[in-house]
Amino acid sequence: MNREIVIVDYHPRYTEQTIEMWRESKEAALGIPELHSLDSHRYYLNRILAPSHRIYLAVEKTTDTVLGMMAMDDVYISQLYIHPDHQCRGIGSALVELAQENTDHLKLYTFEVNLPARTFWEKHGFKECEVGQHDNEEGLADILCEWKREPASIAMQFAM
Repeated sequence: MNREIVIVDYHPRYTEQTIEMWRESKEAALGIPELHSLDSHRYYLNRILAPSHRIYLAVEKTTDTVLGMMAMDDVYISQLYIHPDHQCRGIGSALVELAQENTDHLKLYTFEVNLPARTFWEKHGFKECEVGQHDNEEGLADILCEWKREPASIAMQFAM
């Protein structure tokens, strides 16, 4: 079956699907249950995250199913989650490439224990800069990662 996946702006009609996918992805990655209730997660998504971030969803077009999401502001990617059943299929890469198209510099935090995520970010040109705890509720050590666009002259040298 050939699936067509589109990237769309977040809309509240996707709230339930987005939260379900987000929670499953996070729990699979970290191996710990989600700390927040569904109501708290809904509130955070629609009342805190959506007004302050651009949120993009990866949606399977024929079924209108949310497969992934990314939330970002001008500098930080604050959330990137892909449903565990749909990881390693280019969805996360498409979302990150969208973010990279629109800026010369991005930052994010990823959990130190999430080795697949750390590998993913490195593959997309992010460098690990700082290890510590970024005041996260999970109480897990995290890593600040940064990406900077290479100047055109440097990129052209490596392309030759």
